[in-house]
This record gives sequence, C-alpha cells and structure tokens, in this order.
Amino acid sequence: MATPHNQANPGEIAPRVLMPGDPLRAQFIAEQYLEHPVCYNRVRNMLGFTGTYKGVPVSVQGSGMGMPSIGIYSYELFHTYNVQKIIRVGTAGGIAPQVQLRDIVLGQGACTNSSYASQYGLPGTYAPIGDFALLEAAAAHARRLNLHWHVGNLLSSDTFYDDSNSTAQWQKMNVLAVEMEAAALYMNAARAGKRALGLFTISDHIYRAEELTSEQRQNSFVQMITIALDTAVNMANL
Repeated sequence: MATPHNQANPGEIAPRVLMPGDPLRAQFIAEQYLEHPVCYNRVRNMLGFTGTYKGVPVSVQGSGMGMPSIGIYSYELFHTYNVQKIIRVGTAGGIAPQVQLRDIVLGQGACTNSSYASQYGLPGTYAPIGDFALLEAAAAHARRLNLHWHVGNLLSSDTFYDDSNSTAQWQKMNVLAVEMEAAALYMNAARAGKRALGLFTISDHIYRAEELTSEQRQNSFVQMITIALDTAVNMANL
C-alpha cells in the first residue's frame, strides 16, 4: 500500500534498507553496488531502489535532511513496508579532538537538542541508541578492513547554523560528531521494535577548520558503504 511519500507496492522494498540523506546518493549506491536495481519510488524525488548485494535483497532510499524528514520515511518503512532494519549512511562533522577527517563513526547513541521524543509522553529523558547486533557487526567489518573508526555518541542537531555554538558543550561530554538524523531514526526503530544504526564519515571538523575535498569524500564514502552493505547482508536472518 502506497503512502503520501512512497509509491512502492507491498513486497517491493527489502527487509533491510540503507538510508542516505541525499536521494542522488541513494541512486549512486544502487547503481554502483546493487545487482539489477529497480526504482520503486520517485515521489518528491526521494528516490528508492531495490536490488541484491551478494545475492541478498537490499533497498536503498533517501531520507532527506533532518529529523522530521527521516522520521517520516523511516516510520513508513518500518510500519507500512515491514522493513526490519535501517542503516543510516552519511557524513558528519567532527567534534571530539580524537576524531580525524575520513574516520568512520559508528553511532552507539545519539544525543539531541530535538523535542522528537516528546511525542511519546515519557516521564523522563529517553536515550536513543543504535542496535547492538548491527553495531557489533559493523565494528567487525571496520576492523577487518583496517579502517580508522570510532564507536560512541553522536549529536543529532535540529540546527545546521547554530547561533549558540552549543557543540562546545557537547564536546565536553565526549560526543564524537554532529549530524541531523540518527536520534529520530533510533527512536522510530525502538518504538517499532525494529533495528537501526547510523554510520558516518567525518567530512569536516568543527574546531579545526578542516574539510574533505569532493574526491576525498567520495573515496571515504565508498568505505562506509562497504561496511553498511556487508553488515546488512551478513545479518540477513535478523
């Protein structure tokens, strides 16, 4: 059954989905990594594709920018299309001193300045975390590839241009990097009883005025996608 945001029919989306923010990046992943990819969604140009990787069905779909957008698309994937796991793939800005350009960050948890959790009416502060089985598998693949990687907390921020410079306060708590989607994805997965994880390439560092060139971004992105795809298919039965 289609939704206002996704025209896919039942069965057209795999149980495991990679989710970049940029729909053109979703198209790139589908065309470069999947066998026989078929486009299942063009609504609002939020492209989605299903193909196979190492013989296992995998989908890849853009989420758009920010928690409201990934909140919509991941909710529909989990609830309408019965997706079992979503791996968010994207870039992040380094915060912690030990994080370097091109490093890969596995989001064990996602702090946030968003009020996304208020919808649940919880009597306290919820701590969004990634799925441990996915995290463990992704760490094993990163280790096998001998990459520079970290596991820890992210900051999922509602603001790209932050007038308060609040990331300095998050740095004191050893938050590794800032991005804009993981917390909402983790909350949607928890509420649905599904699995989610965020993998991020460090494209710039907020406190060192460093950033990758477009070529460096692409090369680093390839490493992250390899980890994400291998994690997704090696856990095909979960």
